[in-house]
Amino acid sequence: MSKHKQQLGKKGESIACAYLLKNNYQILEQNWRSSNQEIDIIAQKENTLVFVEVKTRSDTQFGNPELAVNTTKQAQIYKAAEAYIHKSKTEYNDLRFDVISILLHKDKEKLHHIKDAFFPYSN
Repeated sequence: MSKHKQQLGKKGESIACAYLLKNNYQILEQNWRSSNQEIDIIAQKENTLVFVEVKTRSDTQFGNPELAVNTTKQAQIYKAAEAYIHKSKTEYNDLRFDVISILLHKDKEKLHHIKDAFFPYSN
């Protein structure tokens, strides 16, 4: 991954965290890893555990950022979420998988929060 893409991703995750905090989410983890799986943000709002995938782009040449969260990526996130739940002692009543799509173009940012963006499934 190029340095520019890494910086863009970090900036997007920072914007996403600020947005979540502003909207009364508690950030539990950022860039949580288990072996080769990663979850960008793990948050909690009330008694709901929220696994957040952040996708950031500088243009829509390849479509909106959220389109990158395809079924393969969803399965990876779900597998990482299973590992997190197994390893953590976090109490929750519900869980969901969200996508935060961020488009950064020049000095403008457009954030789109998709709650319940996908549902876990088994292969």
